[in-house]
Formats: sequence, structure tokens, C-alpha cells
Amino acid sequence: MSVPSTDPMIGRLIDGRYQVRSRIARGGMATVYLATDLRLERRVAIKIMHGHLADDSAFKIRFIQEARSAARLAHPNVVNVFDQGQDADMAYLVMEYLPGITLRDLLKDYGRLTPEQTLDILEAVLSGLAAAHKAGIVHRDVKPENVLLADDGRIKISDFGLARAVNNNTATGQALLGTIAYLSPELVTRGVADARSDIYALGIMTFEMLTGEQPYVGEAPMQIAYQHANDTVPVPSSKVDSIPRELDELVLWATARDPEDRPRDARVMLDQLHDVSALVRGGTQELALQSTMVLPSSRRAGANAIADAETQVFGAKLATTSPPAATLLGIHPVGTGPVGPPDSGELLGKKADKRKRRGFWLFALVILIAATLGGTGWYFGSGPGSDVMLPDFASASPEAASAKLSELGLQPELGGAFSATVAEGIVIGTDPHAGSRVPQDSPVTIIVSQGLQPITLPTLAGLTQEAASTLITDLNAAVGSIDPIFNGDVPEGTVMAASKETDGADLSAGGEYFEGLTVNLVVSLGAIPNVDGKTVAEATDILVGKNLLAISGEQTYNDTVQEGDVITAQVPEGTIREGATLVLVISRGPEPVQVPTNIIGKSWTEAKPILEATGLKLEYNGFADTPGASNFFKVATLDPGEGELVLPSEPLRIGFTA
Repeated sequence: MSVPSTDPMIGRLIDGRYQVRSRIARGGMATVYLATDLRLERRVAIKIMHGHLADDSAFKIRFIQEARSAARLAHPNVVNVFDQGQDADMAYLVMEYLPGITLRDLLKDYGRLTPEQTLDILEAVLSGLAAAHKAGIVHRDVKPENVLLADDGRIKISDFGLARAVNNNTATGQALLGTIAYLSPELVTRGVADARSDIYALGIMTFEMLTGEQPYVGEAPMQIAYQHANDTVPVPSSKVDSIPRELDELVLWATARDPEDRPRDARVMLDQLHDVSALVRGGTQELALQSTMVLPSSRRAGANAIADAETQVFGAKLATTSPPAATLLGIHPVGTGPVGPPDSGELLGKKADKRKRRGFWLFALVILIAATLGGTGWYFGSGPGSDVMLPDFASASPEAASAKLSELGLQPELGGAFSATVAEGIVIGTDPHAGSRVPQDSPVTIIVSQGLQPITLPTLAGLTQEAASTLITDLNAAVGSIDPIFNGDVPEGTVMAASKETDGADLSAGGEYFEGLTVNLVVSLGAIPNVDGKTVAEATDILVGKNLLAISGEQTYNDTVQEGDVITAQVPEGTIREGATLVLVISRGPEPVQVPTNIIGKSWTEAKPILEATGLKLEYNGFADTPGASNFFKVATLDPGEGELVLPSEPLRIGFTA
């Protein structure tokens, strides 16, 4: 069953030149595809800006900035940029295609690296950064994801999407850029970055390569940023005892909180790295190349002195010994050299024997040449040499692969397989695989991509985020964006909704999808914490712990909440996500009551109902309430007086006169 490709870019011809073959990766600003440059007939990586960002001038400028920044660098440790342009509404960037893995992938597979491996990667990355810093470019996003390890052994730094010129290095008025785990203290506190900020990020990356973990961890990005700004990075040997002291000092130098205490740029750190590398490696490579020979302990030792000789290391030139000088001069010890003229008969016999031996060797040589020629003819005619080596047809069309196999004397057969990386209708490979040798006229299966493998997702809403992610990945799909929102009706960590990456269609109740595609999840953060009755400081701490912001709002009277405490937190309308701002309503305490006027001189019978209606605590001589006395007694004094404000908790004292 043939399944159509769900990515509209697959197979598209961009700018009349670049034929898109398959998708490589997807990022926050753009998607990277494998494409063929039809003009130069080479494979390239093409980065295409997301459509919803195309109308945002700031994003477009940043996208073009990446092209200009990287294009200014011509260095073997920086990914080359070939072209940049606009096709209709698409902004694109054409880069060097490097099949391989990232440093992040290597760390996931191996945990941590050896000091020697770390030094090799550091040298390559610092070389690329040194070229960038020399050109006045700050990378601003140094992290393992942006270090590429090619299959042919090359190490390159990529993704200058956040790069800026050194003379334009402030982030005022915009969000901090870069990954929070590698942000320098000055970027966190002041939004300022220069070449020393790249050095700090590289120091954090070095710590991670040596120990397999990042120095700072936290449940929220704000916590990690706080540690970068206020803590000192620990030495790697505190995690792994075997790490050399020289690497500890290199990490501490690169991650100093004060930029003035760090290397001023990558070239300075690279020069120091060479010295550190020599100390860590200990010169063992040079030692291994030297020759070992045995010398007697004394120049005048006799023939038996070799048994007592000492072993010493010398350079390769000294390893070759020369004949004794006496022998070179023709002087032989007694009994070992010629002592008189040789006999003539003996000389003739030796010459005859030499001619016989020469004839035998000439005959043997003729036989050997004949056998070699015959064996060569058999090997390439009907032996193993007649086999055909299969070319690599990956990313070719089935028609082109079939034609080439027929040309090589093989029998092409078509087969199919689902693929998450190769577009439908494009060749994945062959069976036997490329590079194999097969006899002529052998059948070879051309494996053609059928596109993505269909899958059926189960109901995801109501599962925990971990359970939903496991189900998705077990079906060979991918978990995309996680959108955490506050919801008091759904427990924290529970999936509220799921959707397709391709068109946003709802997958909350499961449904048909394809392997390799991404499922986006909406996950509940639980209810917003109740801060009623808390102090402002307590309420702020509680909300910040949930990644919410709190600001003080209006103050109002309240009979139950103490003055200065929070009556309630006003929640914005709509969906509430992390980072939302809640307004705290502050209590002014109970509202004061005004003492009624025109009470003085009234009889207690007339005044009492009026005063009781205020809700104030009345203090007076109870004798005034006896039968007959209420009309007899008149109000003479009020404390506080008429018209004054009194808190409900304070008494109103009443004096009478007959």
C-alpha cells in the first residue's frame, strides 16, 4: 500500500535549483532538509524558515543574519554556507551537508568522554570559534547540539542563527537567546554577550563532556539561571576522580563568573589548550615513536659484555648499527679472513655453480610470470574478479537505479519499504547493500521508499505525560512540543489534549497517523495555588515556585483578612501558562465606621437603635436599659465623638445625663 508523503516540501524544487529529498531535523525557527543541488550535482542541507515566522521581520532578519555570519567564516571547523535566498514566501539557507551525529548524540550514547577525546573535540571547536571571534562574530548558542561529528572524522560547529557582531551585543528589549544550561552570568543578569560568553558556554560543555552531566540542574529554567548568576561551577574531578587537575583549572578559568577573569576570546583559550593537552597526554606519543637498542655499559667491554648491557632509548637514526671499522678497512681477525691467493680451480668451480643457479632462477621466474598471467585472466574472466561492486543508489530515482544496474550486467528488481527519512518514490538502498560484490547477471532488489509507515495511536488524553510519551515513541512516532497549562480540573502531569504536527488535527482520542511524525501534547500543571490569606512575600514565593509572576494590585477593606495580607490573586482570562502574571489584591483590614451625628441630647430610647445599626461595640451603663430609664436618660457624650471614624473592633463609649 503506497502512503503519500505528508510533508509538502518533500519533492519540491526550490528556486529552480534545489530538489528537496527528505527531512533531516526541525528546530524553533526552521526545518532542515536534505536536497540535491541540480546545478552542481551535489547533496546539500537546506534550512527553510517556518511559514508562520515568514511575516515576522525580526525573525527574518535573524535568519538572514545567520547566513551572513556563517558566510563570513571560511574555516574547516565551521559548517560552510553556500547560498541564501527567497523563493515565493520561503526564506532559505543552503549549507554543507555533513552525514554524522551531534556531540549531544555522542554523550547520550557514551555518557561521558575520556580526557583525550574531550581535548580533541575542544581543539576543533575552539579553532572554529577563534575564526569567528577574529571576524568579530559571537556565536551566542554554543552547546553540544551545535557541534557536528561527521562520519569522516571532521568536527564542525554550526547554527550561527543567534550570532551577532561584537559591537552589537546587548539583548535589551528582547528575551534572552541561547539555551539556559549554557548561558553566561552576564547574559542572565544584564543581557550582554561578547566572545567571553561563548567561552563560558564552552566551559560548561567541557564539564559535561568530562562528567556526563551539566553542573547546574533545576526543575525550572529560572532556578538554573539563578545558579549561573550566583554560584561557582564545581571542578569536574568532584564528579569523576580520575580527571586531571589541568582540565579542572581549564574549566574553572573558562567559567569564571566575572568575564574579566576568563580568556578574552577562543584564540587565547586554544593556545592554553595546547599546553594542557601536552601535560595531560604526557608526551607518550613521542616516546612510542623512538627506537630501543642495547648498548654495553662500557665502550671497551669484551664480546661477552652484551649480556650485561643496559637498555637505553635513542632516536631512530641511532638505532641502525654500522659494521666495525676494522672490517670496513679489510682487516680480519686471525682465522676469519683470506690468508693468501685463492686456488684457480676453486674459482672456476664457483663460477660454474653460479651460472647454474642463475639459469634455474631465470626458468623459475618465467614459470611464475606465466602462472600469474593465467591466474589473472581466470580471476577477472570467470573468478571472483568478475564480480560487480554495487554502487550507492540512495536518494536516486528507481528508473535511474534500474538503468545503471542493467548497464552493469545485473538484473534489477523493485522492492518497497516504509521510511521516515526518505521521501516516497525515492530509492532507500539495495539488497545486497551498496559496496557488495555480486556475480554478473545476479538479481539485485532496488528498495524504494513507500513513505511513512501508518500507525494507530491509542487515546492519549487522561494519561500521564510519561505514559503518553512512551506509547508514542513505542509506535515509532515522536513527541513534539509540550504545552503545559494550569487547569484545576485535571491532575498535574496529565495529558489534556494531543494534536498532529502536520495540520493540528486532534489526536486526544487517538487515531490514524504515521511513523516518524510528531505528536504535540497539552499537559496540565494542576490548579493555580491558592494564596488567599497569605502575606505578600509568601504568596509571591508560592507563585514563583510554579513559574508564575505576582504583582501587587489594589488594596481594599476586608473584615476577615489581616491588613497587608493577600485577599485573593486575580487570574487572567483564558488559558494560563507558565510565566503568566497574577495580580494580588491586598487587604486594608476592616473598614472603619463613622459615628452617627445628632445623637447628643437624644433619649436613650431614640439613640440606641441608631448606634446599634452601625455594628460598633457599644460601652455604657447598663442601668440605662432598665424599664422607664431609657426615656429618662439622655446621651450626653460619645467617645469617639460624632462624625469620627471607628474600627469595628474598637468600643464606642456612651455617657448619659438625667
